[in-house]
Amino acid sequence: MTRSHDDLVQDQFGPRADAYVQSPVHAAGEDLDALEALAEHARPRHALDLGAGGGHVAYRLARHADKVIAADLSTDMMAAVAETARGRRLANLETYVTPAEALPFANAAFDFLGCRFSAHHWRDFHAGLREARRVLEPGATAVFIDVVSPGPAALDTHLQAVELLRDPSHIRDYTVTEWGEALTAAGFLLRAVQTRRLRMDYPSWVERMRTPEPHRAAIRSLQAGASRELAAYFEIEPDGSFTLDTAQIEVVAG
Repeated sequence: MTRSHDDLVQDQFGPRADAYVQSPVHAAGEDLDALEALAEHARPRHALDLGAGGGHVAYRLARHADKVIAADLSTDMMAAVAETARGRRLANLETYVTPAEALPFANAAFDFLGCRFSAHHWRDFHAGLREARRVLEPGATAVFIDVVSPGPAALDTHLQAVELLRDPSHIRDYTVTEWGEALTAAGFLLRAVQTRRLRMDYPSWVERMRTPEPHRAAIRSLQAGASRELAAYFEIEPDGSFTLDTAQIEVVAG
């Protein structure tokens, strides 16, 4: 029996909710600190963590916003975030189960938006960005952070392949250029782009998603067969750990 993409995302992330709340890669980072600094400056009344996952953006936003909504497709993930928020006494944080492409919020409902490591799972990337723009006030700040494709075909093919083998709900890591074009088309004005390199610890990377053993073997086979140039770019290590590109894109709702 076939499943919809949204069902696939639910199946992939629901049983792994606690792992994502606890994940060091998701719970900390220079990008997360930078996003919080922007929120601290903006002091939003109503902020949205779009595609919240383990809620790490929402927890940071809650320190500076009057009210925060963490929105994600996964019911189990949002239950874990709500429980964590209660434990941290973040009374201004609420959760909402919803796909990014059809947000149940009014036009201009928010004055700040954060979205981190989510968009590469969206069924419709462009629709999700249009919805993000719709629910923001004109002039509001939005910060999108995600893994990005390096661009060249060989590098892109390798990245998308290992991502999909690890997690079948993966859709695509877009290039920085594709991000810029899509955000502009959705009605955003580009303000700043910061790129970074992020090391992925292979054992925890596959274990967090409980990647089946045959898929792990396929990933390691692709790594073993990689060209010298490709292996150098991704800094592939003997245990399978590697380094990829991320981008932090700051925009304004036009």
